[in-house]
Amino acid sequence: MLARDGVSLAEALDDLATAWRLVRGSEPEHAELRALAVAWSDATLGYVHGLSCADPLTGLASLAHLRTCIGDLHRAGPAAETHALVVVVADVAHDVEQLGEPLARAMEDAQLGAVVRGVFPGRETIGHVAPGRVVVLVDRDDRLARRLDLLMRMLETGAPPRPRVWIEGLPDSDAAVSDLLDELTRV
Repeated sequence: MLARDGVSLAEALDDLATAWRLVRGSEPEHAELRALAVAWSDATLGYVHGLSCADPLTGLASLAHLRTCIGDLHRAGPAAETHALVVVVADVAHDVEQLGEPLARAMEDAQLGAVVRGVFPGRETIGHVAPGRVVVLVDRDDRLARRLDLLMRMLETGAPPRPRVWIEGLPDSDAAVSDLLDELTRV
């Protein structure tokens, strides 16, 4: 429980020692210290194993996974020349009450992701970066303009307001990519 609440192992051990001194008047014994450490590490390990490359509510790639994919491209060569980001931003301000409903928002984002996946069904990474915001890591090729046009037409068939769509070039450095992705996450 303590590990899930963000309490460090050192803090947990200190708290155990303080409680033990107040109640028993002595230091905790090895068995108690070991039990706390094992419970804390089990909870932490459970958390780590639960981490995923996908947003659990939308099924789209997480922001961290998107950063990793772009970083891999940078290490392989000049990613700015070979790849770009297609950014899709739905107007989340149109229904302020719904913004408080994470499940409803996630369902809308998952539907947006499904439309995007219909246009980019291949190896592109489609990431959910913020409520109402999807980013696609795409190849810069001769099909990109046609695919972008198709995506905009598919998004026009939905209920207004229509999402905005544009292409962002990839910056040359990992730090600049981080800055760009941070900017794209701001709602």
